[in-house]
Amino acid sequence: QVQLAESGGGAVQAGGSLRLSCAASGFAAMVYCMGWFRQSPGKEREALAVINTAAGGRTYYADSVKGRFTISRDNAKKALDLQLNSLKTEDTAMYYCAARYPSCYTLLTPSVFGFWGQGTQVTVSS
Repeated sequence: QVQLAESGGGAVQAGGSLRLSCAASGFAAMVYCMGWFRQSPGKEREALAVINTAAGGRTYYADSVKGRFTISRDNAKKALDLQLNSLKTEDTAMYYCAARYPSCYTLLTPSVFGFWGQGTQVTVSS
C-alpha cells in the first residue's frame, strides 16, 4: 500500500522561499511517477510539477510555476521535494504530493493519480 506524507509547509512573505518534502513508501513497482499539486478554497486541484522514476527522471511543470518551483526526488530514499522560490500571494494553497503507475508523459491531471498525501498548507502574505 502506497503511503505519502508531506511536510515543510508554513507561512512566508511574498518573495520568500519554502521547501516541501514528501516521504513515500509501499510502491510495488520501480517505475512510477510522482507529482505536486495544490488546491485553494473554491478552486479545482491544480497540477504543478511531475517527475518520473524512469526516463531519466524527466520533469514537467505548469506554466504558472515554471522557473520558480523545482521538483526533485531521491529514488533511494523514495523522497520527493518541491523547492518554492519567489513566492507570490496567489501561491497560497494546500499542497499535495501524489503518485501513479506508470510514468508520466506530460503534466497529467490530478484525476489520473491514485495515491495522495494529506497535504501541507502554504500561506504567502504580502
